[in-house]
Amino acid sequence: MKNNKYRIFTINPGSTSTKLALFEDDNKLLETSVSHDASVLNSFPEVNDQFDYRMDVISRFVEDNDIELDNIDAFVGRGGGCKPVPHGTYEVDDNLLTDIRNNVARTIHPSILGVQLAYAMKERYGGRVFMVDPTCMDEYSDVARVTGVKGLERRTESHALNLRGTAMKHCKLFGMDHDKARLIVAHIDGGITIAAHENGRQVDCNQGAGGEGPFTATRTGSIPLMEVLDYFEDHSIKEMRRLCTGTGGFVSHFGTSDADEVYRRVKDGDKEAALVWEALGYNIVKYIGSMATVLRGKVDAILLTGRYTRFDSLMEYIKEYTDWIAPVYIYENEVEQEAMAAGALRVLRRQEEPATY
Repeated sequence: MKNNKYRIFTINPGSTSTKLALFEDDNKLLETSVSHDASVLNSFPEVNDQFDYRMDVISRFVEDNDIELDNIDAFVGRGGGCKPVPHGTYEVDDNLLTDIRNNVARTIHPSILGVQLAYAMKERYGGRVFMVDPTCMDEYSDVARVTGVKGLERRTESHALNLRGTAMKHCKLFGMDHDKARLIVAHIDGGITIAAHENGRQVDCNQGAGGEGPFTATRTGSIPLMEVLDYFEDHSIKEMRRLCTGTGGFVSHFGTSDADEVYRRVKDGDKEAALVWEALGYNIVKYIGSMATVLRGKVDAILLTGRYTRFDSLMEYIKEYTDWIAPVYIYENEVEQEAMAAGALRVLRRQEEPATY
């Protein structure tokens, strides 16, 4: 086993940000979160077209902090766009990289860039490349996939890294066995996914980037199908796809994806902003309730995580509606970067074998 510490660089492109971090073993040395307004990201016709833009963000972070990467052990990219897989740490091979580049999962989300960016950095500096708990992590039962249209199934698209990482963090803090816990975990940020975790597996979750669940800063969320069809008559398929995960939500209502700006309007007495803001909370609690039924009401805890935990009034609203189900815990800091580094570290230390795609 290697005596020196392992150096790991994580790359996490999200719907409104690019998050980067440098680790030595499990010690985070440096990190940044660069926010991107929806108007910038929406200027790119396709998600893959953002590659150079996101790579420039990485290059600036490396240069501004004089980061030496020639002796890096591993790059870890947030995963998405590949075929559904169980949780685990996957070493990136040509087959996985090709499927992600071709976006075989039809994911309209920047997570499909994470592995591509990590691989490009590996070609520049060396090291290994890993993917940990991608957005298409799939541990559903067959019954959770069925819809009212034959041949059309629910797909998995979630903030699996942060959802699973937060669940494991909670269990460690409270001395719980993660493999026996029953938890509802809500990632509340520029994207929102709310999952049911049972015995160490994510057994259900709204398909966030696919238009299912609460609306968000940039996403429509669930809309009655007949209303969508009426709206569709005057809009193209391309416009509708962008509406699902780029121009919906706050962007549609207010022309901005900046939640702080929307909240300022609420504080300033803007009645429309106040209504939409409350509706955001209302939609979140509805989906928390739905996940409680998936767990048959036997819920150990409800965990709230993501950058929107900074809005105290939103957190209190969610608690008021849901603390009858189970105790509510708030984890202000996301653990996506830590979860990626930890997955790579377990493989580098030979504590577990890398999963095969």
